[in-house]
Amino acid sequence: MATISKTPSATWKAIIRKRGWPTTIKTFRTKRDAQDWARRTEDEMVRGVYINRAKSDRLLLGDALDRYLREVSPTKKPTTASAERHKAKAVKNFFSDFSLAAISPDLVAEYRDTRLEDGKSPSTVRLELALLSHLFTIAIKEWRVGLTYNPVANIRKPPPGKGRDRRITPQEEKILIKACTDHSNPMLGWIVRTALHTGMRAGEIKSLTRQQVSLSKRVVLLTETKNGSARMVPLTQKATSVLHEALEHPICPLDTDLIFWGEPGRDGKR
Repeated sequence: MATISKTPSATWKAIIRKRGWPTTIKTFRTKRDAQDWARRTEDEMVRGVYINRAKSDRLLLGDALDRYLREVSPTKKPTTASAERHKAKAVKNFFSDFSLAAISPDLVAEYRDTRLEDGKSPSTVRLELALLSHLFTIAIKEWRVGLTYNPVANIRKPPPGKGRDRRITPQEEKILIKACTDHSNPMLGWIVRTALHTGMRAGEIKSLTRQQVSLSKRVVLLTETKNGSARMVPLTQKATSVLHEALEHPICPLDTDLIFWGEPGRDGKR
């Protein structure tokens, strides 16, 4: 049976002591609210479905997102973690002052519509919603905040954007290669030509090491890819020639196996 009492600050405290359940306490502004909560909570306990929502009531989304960026994002690839930090800014600006328990599907839908009205692409909004959804999944499954559902799962997502189908024209390619080749740093020309002749992503090319390239077999083994699966990239004659030039460059630092290297950053990495 719940105990309802008035506090010195003129609020109402409801205390539920029930065998088999931890003592549950919550404070309300009115006696009616305290009675209604106590009745619902006792009913959930009787039916065995009660979940303590105190954590989700207190935890602001801004704080939850900060924890996610500290604990979850660093376990992902550096490029993914960086992208999540960028997407988190918009999510945080909108939801920062809401507790996790206060975020409803209607509120998430309002965020979606606001971002689209602000001119953001459907793909950008989809990625921001994906971050918000994963935050709720982690909060429910690992942080045990007392939520019963993910509000992002119950809204319509913007349709994915159309894929790119434009190919650079021969004339554009000629101009691009000349501009890059004329640059003082030969790496730029090699990187651009490698991209043109292999279709590899920028991150895959920048992280390419000598061990991944076999000029005799004319293949590149990519171990770190966007989807996490290794893949073999066949090399055309032009691509093989470009990589041969890069590998034979007479000035190569001894402290790196990277084919396309730069000056060390503040962390000492090239």
